[in-house]
Parts: sequence; C-alpha cells; structure tokens
Amino acid sequence: MARTLFLLILMAMVTFVPFTTPEKTKVVEASKETTEVVVSQSPDLQAKIDAILNDERLQGTSTGVSIRNADTGEVLYSYYGDMRLHPASNMKLLTTIAALETLGEDYQFTTEVLTDGSITGNVLQGNLYIKGKGDPTLLEKDFDQFAKDLKAKGIQQINGNLIGDDSWYDDIRLSQDLNWSDESYYTGAQVSALTLSPNEDYDAGTVIVEVTPSTEVGGKAQVKVTPETDYVTILNNTEMVAAGQSKRISIEREHGTNNIVVEGVMPLNGTTSRSWVAVWEPTGYALDVFKKSLKEQGIALVGNADVKVGVTPENATVLTAKKSMTLEDLLIPFMKLSNNGHGETLTKEMGKVVYGEGSWDKGLQVIEEVITDFGVNGDTILLRDGSGMSHKNMIPANEITQLLYAVQDESWYPAFEQSLPVAGESDRLVGGTLRSRMTSEPAKGNVKAKTGSLTGVSTLSGYVTSADGKKLIFSIMFNNYLGFSATSIENSIATTLAGHEF
Repeated sequence: MARTLFLLILMAMVTFVPFTTPEKTKVVEASKETTEVVVSQSPDLQAKIDAILNDERLQGTSTGVSIRNADTGEVLYSYYGDMRLHPASNMKLLTTIAALETLGEDYQFTTEVLTDGSITGNVLQGNLYIKGKGDPTLLEKDFDQFAKDLKAKGIQQINGNLIGDDSWYDDIRLSQDLNWSDESYYTGAQVSALTLSPNEDYDAGTVIVEVTPSTEVGGKAQVKVTPETDYVTILNNTEMVAAGQSKRISIEREHGTNNIVVEGVMPLNGTTSRSWVAVWEPTGYALDVFKKSLKEQGIALVGNADVKVGVTPENATVLTAKKSMTLEDLLIPFMKLSNNGHGETLTKEMGKVVYGEGSWDKGLQVIEEVITDFGVNGDTILLRDGSGMSHKNMIPANEITQLLYAVQDESWYPAFEQSLPVAGESDRLVGGTLRSRMTSEPAKGNVKAKTGSLTGVSTLSGYVTSADGKKLIFSIMFNNYLGFSATSIENSIATTLAGHEF
C-alpha cells in the first residue's frame, strides 16, 4: 500500500511540470551559412517584449517573433521563432532580395514594336507587333510615344494586322492560390508580359474608375475610366439622390468578363468614389490602348486588318523600343506601396532570365535557391507566389531575420534598404505603408520595415536602431487573429526596440 502511494506521488511530481516560455534557451552560433539559432537573452529586453505579447487579444493567435543583432546575427529574442507562419506581404522581402541578386539593381524591362514587313512610301506593308517583355510600368504616354516614333518614320497606314505578343511569359494569369473574390481588384490583377498601368503607382493590368455626381436627382452619376479604352464596358446602375443623403457606391468587375458594374446612390454633393479595377486578359487591354494611340497619330489599319494576340517572328525588324526604369527605382513603388503585381512579375522574370521559362514554378525556384544561399533553411519554408497573397506561403520569423542579416554585405543592399517603408514619414514614396504608423520618436524615421496584411494575418519585418546605437533586425508575425488590429502590437514592439538600451 505504501509503495503504491509513493508511486502515485512520484507520478504527480513528474506530470505537473511548470510551464516555461518556449524557445528562449537554445544557444548556438549563427552565421550566413547556418540557420541555427543563438538566443542570447537580454533579460530586460525579454521582459519588455514578453509584457507586450502578454496581451489577452492574442489568445488563440499564432505568434512568431525574432530579434537579432544586425552586426553579429545573434538572436536576442525568439518567441516561437521557428514556427512556420504565413508572411503575407513580407513575402516581398524574399522576392526583392532574389531579384536584386539575380537580375541586379540596374536591370530594365524592354518593350519592342516590330514588323515582319517593310515600309513602302507611307505604308507599312506587313504586320505590326508590340512585344511585351514584362514591363509593369508602361503607361498610355509610352504607347503614344511608340505611335509618334512610327509616324516619324513616315508610316500613315498599316497594311497588315496589329498583333500583341505576350509570349515572354506563360499564359497563366493568376497565381495558384489567389482567391476568386480578389480577381476584380488591383491587388489580384492578372499578370501578362504585355500590360499597361493607368498611373504612376504602376498597378499593371488595371483601369481607374471614378464616379462623380451629376446635376439631376434621379439621373445617373458620371463615370470616367482612365485610360480611355473600349476594352472595358461600364454598366452604370447608379442613381443620383438629394444633397445630404448617404453615398453608397460599389465598383466591381464581373468575373470572366470586362463588364464593370457601378451601382449604388450618389448625392448631389457627394465626393468622388475611385477604384482600381483589374481587367480580364490585360494583353488585349494594352493592344486596345495602343490602337487608340496609333489612330490619334493618324496611323490607320487598312484592308481586312485584325487586332489579335500572336507571336513575333524571329526575323522581325525592331521599329522602336523602350526600356523601363531600373529595378532599383521600381523597388520604390513595389515595396513602399506593396504592389502585388510587381512581385508576381519579378517572379516570372527571374524564371525567364535564369531558366528560360517565365512561369511561377521557375521563378519561385529561383527565389528559393537565392534565399537558401543566404542561409534560410529550405526545409522549413513553402513558397507559392511572389507577392504574399497566398495563404499557403510559410516561413518562420527566425528565417526572415536570418535573411535580413545575411544580405547586409551585398553591394545592392543599400537599394534594398532604401525600398523599405519608413515609419512615420508622410511622403507615400518614403513612408509607404508605414507613413501613418509610429509617427513619434524614437520609432519615426528609424523603423524601416515591410508590412504584411491578409485576413487573419499581420506581419512586420525589418530594421531599427536602438537608443544606444545598436542596429537590430526583427520579424513579427501574427496569424489566425480575429476581432482587432494586430498592427498596434507590432508598433509597440518596434517602438520598444527603438527606445531600448542594452
């Protein structure tokens, strides 16, 4: 009896082990060649971050936090830092680093206008091709310039077809995990090697739809599309109502079509409603705008000319061409404004340049190869797109900070750091998605980091300098949260790092 009682007491002592904070004791050396984690806790820093994470709103949330010394790579704090989580737009950090390493900061996209015929008098006898090679920054004015260049060569008529060539990439327009409900919006725009942006935010494959009041109650509101194009059809189901009433306007494209439905009520004193709407098959959109540019320059398609998609013959002659801004410059709207289309375009471009195939599969292969060369553990990540829209991308916080540590010695690193949003800086091409966050010192102008946001996902990863001058790297990842904004907790952690003294 006594032996049985002793065993029961011993089992109880073994079973009821006090809970300890996870992942805060492992100590190994970190370098660019390894993703093993050294955790050298600063007790004061640990207490500060633990207190922030001890927030009842985080109950049921999957949280990963990693903080490193930027000079040594030493992990100073890790809270579930090895847990695989969805990065949202922090995925763009990986894409940008891979693009800089693979393509180089001076890389430019090219667009060409070619013919398989010849110019006789003022007639181009042959087909006119516009060949896209991925440039997401083409604007209507660039198409106008192409038309002016052709006019300067004496061309007034084209006795042939107008053909758009998007064969530089494959014909898969949307990444595999994009939700169907996102397809109408600029955040889920289709990717084509021949595409067009409506303004200098460079949201390729979209048009801007603006709804403004008209002057008659009971009539319809005014709708404007930029750039002007017949490629989309506006279905105006709006109604004007008296001044002072509430405005309710929705703008959405019907799936599988280019019918853009505008509906709701607009008061006489209502403000403008504006939306960037993704088009269906952007190659045709670019072709339509180019055809309009040709017409404005007095260049006519004659005979039984057709406007269609095709492939440029290898022996075609280049009539005019344009190079895009450099990758270094493109990274500003890409990273500052978190442009999803740029992430997917760069992914396909890397696949094309490295493996001769402009596809997501090959592009993601390049990204994974690059980041694993920088010490990221390829066995603990899953990459599904280049923008972070997928809810299936997975990477731990410790791997993000490892990557951000390892790239600091690269010649292109200044361009990478320059592309990151800066806390509290009101200029949208400086502060970017952090321009309205952490607007006071010590975080303002100090925290340089990429934001990320999906339903139930919020992330922030980047760099900050502590109060005593130590550069730190951090990654904060929240998944599966509900009912509140996790950005306030991210702000608290980043601000605490900015104000900390070691």
